This record gives sequence, structure tokens and C-alpha cells, in this order.
Amino acid sequence: MTVPERIEPMEQLWDSLSLQEHEIESPQWHWDILDERVRKIENGTAAFISLDELASLKK
Repeated sequence: MTVPERIEPMEQLWDSLSLQEHEIESPQWHWDILDERVRKIENGTAAFISLDELASLKK
């Protein structure tokens, strides 16, 4: 199979999963990270960067 031929079934699978997103539960550690980020924002210790800064980090 070519790469595009292999990607097509993956896209179909993802599309079918996205229609049932309410049945997919996020693990607790996802919630823990989000809670920590909210705490940092609320207490003023969160650090933010611009999209340009992010792009330069990826180079």
C-alpha cells in the first residue's frame, strides 16, 4: 500500500471516533495538568510566550 492508501483508513477511523467523543474519557493526569495550569494562571506564576516565540523554539 502507498502512504496515501494507508492514511485513508486512519482518517476514516479518526472520523468515526470523533463522532463518539462523548464516549472517550480523558485520563486523570490530563485533568491534573489542566488544574495545575489554572492554578498558575490564578496565582500569577504562569508564563506565556507568543506564537512567534513558539515557532522559533521549533527550529
